[in-house]
Amino acid sequence: MGSRPVGREAGENPHVVTMLGKPGCHLCDEALAVIGRVCADLGVRYEVRDITVADPEEKEEYWEKIPVTFVDGEQHDFWRVSEKRLREALG
Repeated sequence: MGSRPVGREAGENPHVVTMLGKPGCHLCDEALAVIGRVCADLGVRYEVRDITVADPEEKEEYWEKIPVTFVDGEQHDFWRVSEKRLREALG
């Protein structure tokens, strides 16, 4: 999984969405599908970070909540991603 930035050309929506998840997580796959669709529609860059290689504090805080979604560094959602809420946060 690693950290991989995706999307957004210069001059488009300045927000950044980050998903913290782990390989083989079906909820992470579902969340990523929503994030990818919304970010593509709105011209927003997103990145995926692997919690299995995160620092110990981050693992402790978020392990039971993955996938965790952040918008501009602030926690937005966990377990499931609401397409409607994500669009509102990025609009």
